Amino acid sequence: MDEYDVVVVGGGAAGLGGALALVRSRRSVLVIDEGTPRNAPAEHVHNYLTRDGVPPAEIYALGRAEVTGYGGEVRTGTVTAVTPGQDGFEVLTADGTAVRARRLLVTTGLADQLPEVQGLAERFGRDVLHCPYCHGWEVRDQAIGVLATGVMAIHQAMLFSQLSSDVTLFLNDGPEPTEEQWEQLAARDISVVLGKVTAIEVADDKLSGVRLDGGRVIPCQALVVQPYAAARAAFLEGLGLKPAEVEANGVSIGTAVPSEPGGKTAVPGVWVAGNVADPRAQVITSAAAGLAAAAAINYDLIEEETRLAVAARSS
Repeated sequence: MDEYDVVVVGGGAAGLGGALALVRSRRSVLVIDEGTPRNAPAEHVHNYLTRDGVPPAEIYALGRAEVTGYGGEVRTGTVTAVTPGQDGFEVLTADGTAVRARRLLVTTGLADQLPEVQGLAERFGRDVLHCPYCHGWEVRDQAIGVLATGVMAIHQAMLFSQLSSDVTLFLNDGPEPTEEQWEQLAARDISVVLGKVTAIEVADDKLSGVRLDGGRVIPCQALVVQPYAAARAAFLEGLGLKPAEVEANGVSIGTAVPSEPGGKTAVPGVWVAGNVADPRAQVITSAAAGLAAAAAINYDLIEEETRLAVAARSS
């Protein structure tokens, strides 16, 4: 069975960022990635200094080339289980392959669970959006709708009103605004539409409107949603690591694997980075988190190796 200093599960920005730091520290590293990044539907990555506007696949291809250029390995596969093994962990993939890892860096990201609205999922990452910093500039000055499914919708409407003077909040299943919030919405010239949203309308492969329960269609060119961010970490259950709820403004926005600053988890030898640890992390922050976790892992290995060397020297 092949053995590595570190196995990185997930080959997105966090995983490749961590792997790069580790291979440059002369660690043996294997990256296992199933090839389904969260931002695959998006045409471009934004707010990544010197890489703004680059397609996600291009960034990951460059990252893989950098990691393998220093001697790291990258494999396509899906990790199904991780179990404690001799001096580390055994990592099992769906094809039955198993490898040993002295340390584990988990960067598997999350899965966006979208509101059940007809046609919405097919447009996600294009003109159905969730983040003003990821896609806001691209829909500036357009007619932007915000689909309320919770209390964060008003916060989103405020953010997108910075980018367009034509913002409509669809209350849908969201809570009734407070008196103060009604005043804030009016002050920002944000329109509010009552009623359940049942579908989105598309014309010429572009979002054209939002259909309400009674059949009325409100024109819009972009629709903002708040997905539930579910951490992709079921394979860690054998180690006793389970995702926990993450709250924003007192409301759950998804799940993440609990960790300390720097990514260290409650299980010795296991670190997490990127969206699996922080649903709000963007590509550049995920890459940085991977680097921080890698630095911690490298020194953890150095401490272990030093203890062993001291014991061997004194025996």
